[in-house]
Amino acid sequence: MNTRRSRSRALVFAAAMLAPPLMVLPMVATPAHAFIVFDPSNYSQNVLTAARSLQQITNQITSLQNQAQMLINQARNLAGLPFSSLQQLQQSVQRTQQLLNQAQNVAFDVQQVDQMFQQKYGAVSLSALDAALVADARSRWRNTVGGLQDAMRVQAGVVGNIDTNRTQMSALVSSSQSATGALQATQAGNQLLALQAQQLADLTAVVAANGRAQALTDAERAAAAEQGREQRRRFLTPGSGYQAGNAQMFNR
Repeated sequence: MNTRRSRSRALVFAAAMLAPPLMVLPMVATPAHAFIVFDPSNYSQNVLTAARSLQQITNQITSLQNQAQMLINQARNLAGLPFSSLQQLQQSVQRTQQLLNQAQNVAFDVQQVDQMFQQKYGAVSLSALDAALVADARSRWRNTVGGLQDAMRVQAGVVGNIDTNRTQMSALVSSSQSATGALQATQAGNQLLALQAQQLADLTAVVAANGRAQALTDAERAAAAEQGREQRRRFLTPGSGYQAGNAQMFNR
């Protein structure tokens, strides 16, 4: 038994002696793996901060857009109306005014009317000659005819303005409907009011001219009646040159 153990030890020793020498490698420490640590509360805070920042940026963009739109609206509200009817309306008023200024014999003037009525339409002078009475009657007749003609001329001029007014009204209504801002709409409305004022001025001119013609007609009738009474008085006054006599008719 001891002999076998001795042989085994001898074989192991011989093998160890015959084997190549073993290299001894140095011991290298293996680094430990890094682990990712997730913090839910910190992540939530970061997300909330990012959301708030995005909301602020969105609000700023919206505010800038609103300011830009406000500036656009202000520019529209301050934009003037590109159409103006002032010149045409002034021309219509001037035409009517010229017709009134061309009134014949008796103008639309208070002092001249008073002077004319005192001279031609007042009480008949008892000392006036018959020729003077006839001349005054003819002057009054010319005044009446001139007044009637003036009234018809004013009426014709006002009728001539109707077509111009229609064109201006159509253009102003179209401009008002297509107005881009408050100023343009207001200016269109003001011009429509000016057109209405011009039409009222024409109507006033017609009424004045017609009233003047009617007043001259009535004044002529009144003066003619007064002059007729004076001439009849003179005719019937003894010694006026009229001698009553017998009239013979048909040679009898």
